[in-house]
Amino acid sequence: LRSCLYFRKTSVICEAEQSKKSREREKRVSRAAMADSHSLNNQLSGHTSIFGLRLWVVLGVCVGAGIVLLLFIISLWFIYRRSNNKSLDSSSKSNHTIVPVVSKEIQEIRVDPSRQNSNPIQPDPTPETHQNQALVNHREDDNKIHIEIGKDHRISYPERGGWTGSGSGSGSGDQGLPMSGPEVSHLGWGHWYTLRELELSTNGFADENVIGQGGYGIVYRGVLEDKSMVAIKNLLNNRGQAEKEFKVEVEAIGRVRHKNLVRLLGYCVEGAHRMLVYEYVDNGNLEQWLHGGGLGLKSPLTWDIRMNIVLGTAKGLMYLHEGLEPKVVHRDIKSSNILLDKQWNAKVSDFGLAKLLGSEMSYVTTRVMGTFGYVAPEYASTGMLNERSDVYSFGVLVMEVISGRSPVDYSRPPGEVNLVEWLKRMVSNREAEGVLDPRMMEKPSLRSLKRTLLVALRCVDPNAQKRPKMGHIIHMLEAEDLVPRDDRRNSGGGGGDPGKSPRKMSTATESEDESVNSILINNDQLALEKEENQ
Repeated sequence: LRSCLYFRKTSVICEAEQSKKSREREKRVSRAAMADSHSLNNQLSGHTSIFGLRLWVVLGVCVGAGIVLLLFIISLWFIYRRSNNKSLDSSSKSNHTIVPVVSKEIQEIRVDPSRQNSNPIQPDPTPETHQNQALVNHREDDNKIHIEIGKDHRISYPERGGWTGSGSGSGSGDQGLPMSGPEVSHLGWGHWYTLRELELSTNGFADENVIGQGGYGIVYRGVLEDKSMVAIKNLLNNRGQAEKEFKVEVEAIGRVRHKNLVRLLGYCVEGAHRMLVYEYVDNGNLEQWLHGGGLGLKSPLTWDIRMNIVLGTAKGLMYLHEGLEPKVVHRDIKSSNILLDKQWNAKVSDFGLAKLLGSEMSYVTTRVMGTFGYVAPEYASTGMLNERSDVYSFGVLVMEVISGRSPVDYSRPPGEVNLVEWLKRMVSNREAEGVLDPRMMEKPSLRSLKRTLLVALRCVDPNAQKRPKMGHIIHMLEAEDLVPRDDRRNSGGGGGDPGKSPRKMSTATESEDESVNSILINNDQLALEKEENQ
C-alpha cells in the first residue's frame, strides 16, 4: 500500500513538473513572438531613405502600384482585342457594302461613219423600276441593244456575225491574237517593277491587301522596300484586252502630272502579267463617303467639302480634255473613281477605260464602256465618243454629291429611281432645297445651291452639243465666291449701298431660276419633238 501511494505521489509530482515546464515553454514562445512582432513593428515603423517615409508606407505604395499596373495591362489587352474585333467587323462590312462598282462594257457595235452625222443622236430611254429586262431598238442595221437591269446593271450589244471590227477605232479583232512579248522599250517612261518586287510588297497578293476591283483587274495595297505605300492594279482580263488596256493606260497617263489625277508611278510586264503601280491615296473614295455604311445620320462631307471635291474633279477632267494633246476621254466618271486624300482633295482614278483621241471632233469606239446610270445617252446608243460624254457623267456625279443618292436606286419609290429625272422634276417644281442630302449638317445658301444645280443640269443636257466644256464648268463653279461677298456686303462689311444688295440678290436668284427653268423647258421640248418624230 505504501509503495502504491508512493508511486502515485511521484507520478503526480512528475505530471505537475511537466505541466509547469510546458507552461514555462509556452510563456517563452509567446514572449519570443511578442518580441519578434515588436521588432517587426519597429522595422515597419522605421524611416527609410525614400523621402523619409516609413517602411510600411513604401511597401503599401509598391503593392498598390503593382496592382494598378496589372489592371492597366489587363485593360490594354481587352481594348486591343476589342479594337481588333471592331476593325475586322468594319473591314468585312466595307468589303460587303462599299466595294467600288465594277465597270461594265458593251460588246462590239458597228456604226457606219458615213451615216453617223446624218442620224440625230437619240437619248437612251430611262428604264422603269418594275422591269427586269428592257429592250431598246437600235435603228442602224436593225440591231438591238440589250440593257439588263438587275444586280449588275449590265449594258451589252449582241455580236454581229461576219464582222471583225475592222472599222475606225481600236477594233476587237486583235482580242484573239496571241499576246506579244513585253514590248515596253518604246515607252521610255516610269519605273519597271519586277513581279517579285510586287509580290513581296503585297505579301503574295494576299486577300487582306485587296482595296478594290475595277473593270479589268484587282487593286492591291502594297508597301515597297523603301516603305512607301502604293496601289497595284493587276490586270485580269483576257490577254488581248489586258495588253491593250496596259498600253492605253501607260501611254495615256504615264507622263501626266496633275494634282487632281492619280499619279502612275510605274508598271510591270513579266510573262502574261500586266500590272500598274499608282500612288496610294489614303482616304478612300467618294462613293464610300456618300453611300458607305457606318456614317450615321451626320455626314462629314459639308457643303464646302463637297464643292471642293466637285471642283477638283472638274479640274482633273479639264486637264485630260484640254491640257493634253491628243486629248484623253476618261469614259467611266463615277463616285468610286474619285479618290480622296486626308484634306478632301479629289483625285480622278481608274483610267482603265481611257481612250486617246486624235484631232477629230468625235470618235466611234468598238466597245462602249461605262457604268450604268452615268453613261451619256448618245454614247450607249450609238457609240459616239468625245469629251461631252465625260461632261454628262460629271453632271450625274454633281447630282449625286448634292443629293447623296445613287444615280439608279431601285430601293426608292418608282418616281425616284432615276436620279437625273427625279432632280429635274424637283427643280421644275421649285423644290430645289428638297434635293439636298439630309445627312448634310449645314445647308448651303439657296443661291449657291441653285448655281450648282444649274451646272449639273447643263451637263446632262440630252443634246450633247449644248453641254458646256469643262473649262466653262470650272468658271461657273468658281463663281461661287460671289456669295460670300454678297454676304459681307449685307453685313455692312463692303462698299456700296447696303439697301441695294437684297434687290441685286433677288434679281440674281430670279435669273438663275429662269436659267434652270429654260434648261428644263428645252429638255421637255426635245422629248416632245422626239415623240412626234416617232
